[in-house]
Amino acid sequence: MTRIRIDDAVLDLFPGLAIGVVVARGIDNRGATAGLAAFLEEQVESVRETWSLERLDADPRIGAWRGAYRAFGAKPKKHRSSVENLLRMIIDGVGVPSINAAVDLYNAISLKHVVPIGGDDLDRVAGDVRLTIASGDERFVPLNGTEPVSPRPGEVIYRDDEDVLCRRWNWRECDKSKMAAGSVNVALVVEGLPPIGADEVRRISAELAEGIERFCGGSTFVGRVDLDAPVLDLDGS
Repeated sequence: MTRIRIDDAVLDLFPGLAIGVVVARGIDNRGATAGLAAFLEEQVESVRETWSLERLDADPRIGAWRGAYRAFGAKPKKHRSSVENLLRMIIDGVGVPSINAAVDLYNAISLKHVVPIGGDDLDRVAGDVRLTIASGDERFVPLNGTEPVSPRPGEVIYRDDEDVLCRRWNWRECDKSKMAAGSVNVALVVEGLPPIGADEVRRISAELAEGIERFCGGSTFVGRVDLDAPVLDLDGS
């Protein structure tokens, strides 16, 4: 049995946190379809047309994550949430590259709803997944990197029984559990802080699950972890 849990220390800091969890098994992640490419481009174009740095600074959804980062000692101007990083890439004219079907889909939905979304290859995760506070002696190998480093004490991190899966909450993912073309079984997280509440997280998670089945096949189930239910069985039982 593999589970995801939010530790009490995180919920003490962020009692309004709700995380939608989409587990997808038996997917084909080897390539993006024309329909998925069009969906991602639609969201990118919408950002180009309607977002600016001024809007970014004024948006309460972005502000919530900047405040969260400050609360655990990160500097939002240096370390940005995943969704703010995506938005800034487009505003700065860089765009969002195609990675693989599952990643392209969650990037598109992240942009559409302005929420951080990430994921891991479940076949490369060791034991349970925890959202917890770093002690500073954990092992982390960044995405596309080879040398291990450690998080700073006090960071919010995702970790399994062996390694850090993501540093500074959703700032930088690890290399070992990245979703690749050959990934078959994955877990995706939709992260909501007020003003994004549990109901909206549930709707976004359902949209994400529907998209995975449409573009990647396989089967999905949707769950949630929050203050009332901080542990979820990822095997769906």
